Amino acid sequence: MQIELTVNGAPRSDEVEPRLLLVHYLRQRCGLRAANVGCDTTSCGACTVLVNGRSVKSCTMLAVQAAGQEITTAEGLAAGGEMHPVQQAFRQEHGLQCGFCTPGMIMQAAWLLADNPDPDEAEIRTGISGNLCRCTGYVNIVKAIQQAAGDMAAAAETQTGSPVAAG
Repeated sequence: MQIELTVNGAPRSDEVEPRLLLVHYLRQRCGLRAANVGCDTTSCGACTVLVNGRSVKSCTMLAVQAAGQEITTAEGLAAGGEMHPVQQAFRQEHGLQCGFCTPGMIMQAAWLLADNPDPDEAEIRTGISGNLCRCTGYVNIVKAIQQAAGDMAAAAETQTGSPVAAG
């Protein structure tokens, strides 16, 4: 089947097998390696991407279902050579260890903060509960998301000149 979609801001048109998973399309056809295959059952979240701004586990979405959609992977969050605030916060707060789950966790965190720019710790833990990390106790991941929320609120305040709530 022929599909047309946008991946990280770039239009694409490809012939794909109807049963090709989106995660495999991104990795094999697009050469994007951030979305990892961890379980193929939506259990771990290592494959999380944004589809039209919504968090989706790409291991259970077919590439043909993504036709006409806008896909953002962790590689696509950075803009103009600058890391996204969530990426920067994960780096600053050491929100990773082995790094396998990190791209999916970052994508889930970016979606969470777009939906709720000022989450408390419980809301963050609930918001990332579908993304598993086998290396950490989530402490630094939560701190990174809190840091990103604060950084994003400060940036919004600078742009608008009015305070924005931040956690």
